[in-house]
Amino acid sequence: QVQLVESGGGSVQAGGSLRLSCAASADTGSINCVGWFRQAPGKEREGVAFMSNDGSTRYTDSVRGRFTLSKDNAKNTLYLQMNNLEPEDTAMYVCAASYWVCGRRPNTSEFSYWGQGTQVTVSS
Repeated sequence: QVQLVESGGGSVQAGGSLRLSCAASADTGSINCVGWFRQAPGKEREGVAFMSNDGSTRYTDSVRGRFTLSKDNAKNTLYLQMNNLEPEDTAMYVCAASYWVCGRRPNTSEFSYWGQGTQVTVSS
């Protein structure tokens, strides 16, 4: 069983930066895809950024060029560096892990493990 714990959310003004962390509590050797979803009030959960075991990454169009994924394997921790934040980025960000290889557009149904989420609020 893999437990995921997020941290790093908060409130910033537009143009600011935040770094989210997702720490896995157990061996993630069988996990093939890790990443972040986000959900804003009244909206569906949206895939934001994902990393495969080979280090390849996928980003949704609205964050590409502003958000960057990285991973510290020694710490079993995934990071999401978010720069030039916009009010539209306001959402609950949730870390997730899947046994499936990252698809072109990862779907929530493919993910077995979820964190509790961390809130990101961007004011204009």
